[in-house]
Formats: sequence, structure tokens, C-alpha cells
Amino acid sequence: MTHASRTTARARVLAGAAAVAAVLVGCAPGPGADARTGTDTAPAPAPASSSRTSPGTAPTPTPDGTLLVADFGSDTVTFVDPKRGPLGSVEVGTAPYGLAVGADGRAWVSTAEGVAVVDTRTRVRLALIPYETDTGPVTTGEYRGGGMGIALSPDGRRAYVGVNVPGGNGTLEVIDTASREVTDTIPVGRRPFDVDVARDGSEMYATNHDSFDVTVVRADTLDPRRIEVAPYGTEGGLGSWLKPHYTVVRPSDGRLLLPFEGERLAVVDPRTGRTEIAPMTANTHQHGATVTPDGTLFVVGTGPIDPSEDEGPSLTVRAPDGTERVYPLEGPHEDVAVSEDGRTAYVTGGFTRDGWWDGITVVDVRSGEAQRLAAGERPLGVAVL
Repeated sequence: MTHASRTTARARVLAGAAAVAAVLVGCAPGPGADARTGTDTAPAPAPASSSRTSPGTAPTPTPDGTLLVADFGSDTVTFVDPKRGPLGSVEVGTAPYGLAVGADGRAWVSTAEGVAVVDTRTRVRLALIPYETDTGPVTTGEYRGGGMGIALSPDGRRAYVGVNVPGGNGTLEVIDTASREVTDTIPVGRRPFDVDVARDGSEMYATNHDSFDVTVVRADTLDPRRIEVAPYGTEGGLGSWLKPHYTVVRPSDGRLLLPFEGERLAVVDPRTGRTEIAPMTANTHQHGATVTPDGTLFVVGTGPIDPSEDEGPSLTVRAPDGTERVYPLEGPHEDVAVSEDGRTAYVTGGFTRDGWWDGITVVDVRSGEAQRLAAGERPLGVAVL
């Protein structure tokens, strides 16, 4: 089927969905999610309190190569041995979404309540920094207010967090990592799923799911500039599925890579705003993405929009020359991290919508062999320590 016919078929699906749920913001909620409040109406899994290590310290220092996941279905981050499973959890705040880890071993975790700072070596929460932005009541679920994407400046002096304001435009808050205080708040688009930083630290990029755009913010002036990224157009508005989710910064030239539907890779020049489109092959709705230093792109496919035409969940491994390997996954997933040697991918099963599960799929990048590993509670963000 051609790209044009797929787009037409998806337009029919979206038109029907919009008629039923025109008030929804972005990816439509699955059963058990209340689009009015942003709260999951189905109960979250009970926290595994026996594995928590905060307050206090870890019995032994956290080994290199340990995974850290944000438990969106709880109020913790979980440390995970990539072969044996969970090592323990630390309380951070309600519904943690993303995380970023600095060279000093401290993790900055975006939650519904604020940004938590965790010493990953001793497994202790050091601080919880409240947002300056008014996000309303603290809730859970796909549409909850509070922090989403988060990143650190290359020198580790600033943390940048995208803050969702339910029903309106979000903000990018700048945190001084030494004083642990919010120093600036910049307006961005709706639901900033992801935040990335230029390799030289000169710019930040907030990927705004519901407004079809990326906000480019200069680090020196903090002036924001909007770039629309909508390779399928914006028809369907807030009810559309065909929106940007996650971005990576290509190491070779600083361009932004945004995957769409396993069909189109938007390649954005953040200086000019010009977007070029390259073909992709997975043919599935796509969320999380990361890139290794050699330019290999990893993209999580969550599953089909239209089951009669689209493929199931997958992991795409795209080489710098554009060739792709697509590895099937069992069930929806959300985000991905890669081992230091580039041989293993860790794909989180949390997923922002219905169908999530409490674990990680470990994928051998060379063979595609995949193993499921229990890890955390609805894990979304993931990092390799």
C-alpha cells in the first residue's frame, strides 16, 4: 500500500475517532483513562514496597550498567540489573515520566509534583524541586500535568524539563543544578513529550505532541522559536494520532530526527526550520527514540493505528546510511536506551496508554533476539547508568 493510501485510510479512522472524542488531547486514551481529568480510572498496580531503599542508602554501590527506569504507574524509580531484574526502588514523586543522568551520577526525574534529584550510587532521593508552572491538581495517567521530557546541558549545570499544563500550552523550566532552583520558565507548545539539547549546549528542543511542533530555545537568550513538524499535516487537530512524540539530535550535523508511523522520518534543520522526509519501513505507530554516538537510530513502535493495515509493536534499528532492521516486540512499549557497546537495547513496557506491562524487553541488536524482564511499575523513561 502506498503512503498516500495509508494516509487516506488513517484519515478515515481519525475522522471517526474525532467524532466520538473530539475533546481528547493527542493520542486517544485507552479504556480506564479519563480524558477530562487525565487520571487513570483503573487502579494502578500496588507498589512493591519491600524493594524500596529510600530513605537510606543502597547496601552496595550501584554497579555500572545498571538500568534506571521511571515508574509511571507508581511514585518511584527502579534500579534494574539487566540480567536478573530489580535491585530496589526509590520514592521520587507521583507518576514519574522521564529522567536524565549526569556524569556525577545524579538522576533528574520529571514527576507530576516536581523534579526529583536522585543519587544513583547510593540510591537516595536528595531533593524534590517544585515547578514554577501551575499545573493544577497532582494526578496520574496519560494526561496528567507536570513534568514530561527532561534533559541536562552538556556541562551538567542546567536541567531542562518540559511541563505539561492540561488543556493548554506547556512550559520549559530551567533548573540550576547547583542551587536546585527553577531560574527561568519559557512558553512552549502543548504536552512537551520530549526535551533534547544540542551537542554544544547552545539550544534546547521541546517536542510538543499536541501542537505538532518543536520549540527551539536558545540557551543564552532563552528566546523560543516554533517549528511545525507535521509530515501528515494537522488535519484532525487535537484528535489526530499523527503527531510528533520523541526527537533525537543527529550526532553528525545536529539535525533533529522525528519518526512518524514507521513510514516517515522528519529530518529538521533547527537553524532554518526546513524539514526533509526520509522513508521508514516498520509501518507502526512510533514513540520513543534514541541515537548512539555513531548515528544509529533506535525507534520504538507501539503498535497499529489501524490493525487491518498496520504492523504490530517493534523496535527499528536504523543505520546512518538509512538501512533498517525491524524487530517485532510482544505488546506495546514506550521508550528505549542502549548499552554503552551498542549491542543491547532496553525497551520499556510502561507505555503511556492502555496495554502497558511492568517490565523491559532486552533486545540483542545483532540477532534481534528478545527477552522480557520484570522491571518497575509501568516503566517509561529509561537510562543505562
